[in-house]
Amino acid sequence: MEWLQQLVNGISLGSIYALIALGYTMVYGIIKLINFAHGDVFMLGAFIGFYAIARWDLGFFPALIISMLLCAIIGVIIERVAYKRLRSATRIAALITAIGVSLLIEYTVIFFRGASPEAYPEVLPNKSISILGASISSQSILILAVTIVLMILLQFIVHKTKIGKAMRAVSHDADAARLMGINVNNTISATFAIGSALAGAAGVIFGVYYTRIDPLMGVLPGLKAFVAAVLGGIGSIPGAMVGGLVLGVVETVVSALGYSLWRDAAAFVILILILILKPSGIFGKNAREKV
Repeated sequence: MEWLQQLVNGISLGSIYALIALGYTMVYGIIKLINFAHGDVFMLGAFIGFYAIARWDLGFFPALIISMLLCAIIGVIIERVAYKRLRSATRIAALITAIGVSLLIEYTVIFFRGASPEAYPEVLPNKSISILGASISSQSILILAVTIVLMILLQFIVHKTKIGKAMRAVSHDADAARLMGINVNNTISATFAIGSALAGAAGVIFGVYYTRIDPLMGVLPGLKAFVAAVLGGIGSIPGAMVGGLVLGVVETVVSALGYSLWRDAAAFVILILILILKPSGIFGKNAREKV
């Protein structure tokens, strides 16, 4: 029964990684950019949710929605200010810029509020529910349910809406999409907005689940979410979901076996193995390129 409990904990953690990884994989699928500032948007989402709950006395769901909306706006601003002019530049230039934006966000937050951590207020009831003899936190179940709803909503947007069709077209061939009358700039901005909104939601969920946030909290989860995106096949939305869940379960299993000091290393061991054995990831496809 303890393993069932650990499995639920791993899926809850993995769902947070999956929400962050979706932003990585969506942006990479559209403009082939690894947005390393994405982990810091996750951090901003956690702080927006914190202030909404602690200062404005809002509940979990209003704080979640406000965080998603503000992070979507922040994502669009980052894309328009930092990345738009670099679309025709070399990939290394865009990558260095992404790292610079990440550091700028982190130390701007530290400048205005300091580096001290904050304790997230208890906003959700945390009762133990007995399932098949295992004691499982009600928070874990609710967080998992919210994550599943957000992932289903994303799938609906991508496959059933006009902006989703435009995103898929731009991902396949931006020049052809432009000739068909699709506004590529707005489509890219919409991609950043959706990915950043999911990162903001992950930040609020993380804060509620782990009860501690700080300005540098986005670094390690951001890197792990990148590993999850690569594991699933970067550019693949289902791959990001599966990669995040697998990574969360692996970390929890490593901790349950008594190797909690190795839980962070496990993610990067997985990254090394996937790059050696299957660089395209679980759902990725090998793409042919003309030489």
